[in-house]
Amino acid sequence: MTADVRAALANLARRWVEEGWSAGALPAGSIVDDLHHPDFIDHDSGGRAPDNAGFRAGIVALLAAFPDLVATACDVVVEPAADACAAGATCAGASGMVAVRWTAVGTHCGAYLGAEPIGRRVTFKGIEVIRVCEGRITERWGEWDGLELLSQLGRMPGNQG
Repeated sequence: MTADVRAALANLARRWVEEGWSAGALPAGSIVDDLHHPDFIDHDSGGRAPDNAGFRAGIVALLAAFPDLVATACDVVVEPAADACAAGATCAGASGMVAVRWTAVGTHCGAYLGAEPIGRRVTFKGIEVIRVCEGRITERWGEWDGLELLSQLGRMPGNQG
């Protein structure tokens, strides 16, 4: 993988997190149209549809609850892989697997995960792994510290928030 392709994949991942998940950078959920492949699969959809519509709905809900959210890609690791694309796809552009460690900070102003708004600033974090084919995100696997967020929102037993 050339340095140019490696940089393109890292930049795509940073844009996906920092513009796509942050308030005001783009209309909520529009990153899906810009960066996702039409056949995108979300392997960790949290009960939403595991497709573009479900991912978009998740971003819209997140930004409705945290309207000043700022997401930051802290670390990005790019892995070249000959089989980075879905079976049968032709990969002529930036293709590979990318891991992103991120943090997000925002004020809880709307209901989220069963928690009514508390007006308090919270911080949460996670890790995403995305498969990219020809410059489009085809798959996503993600883990985030939902228990820490619920604790900050006062939703954990014995926690007053």
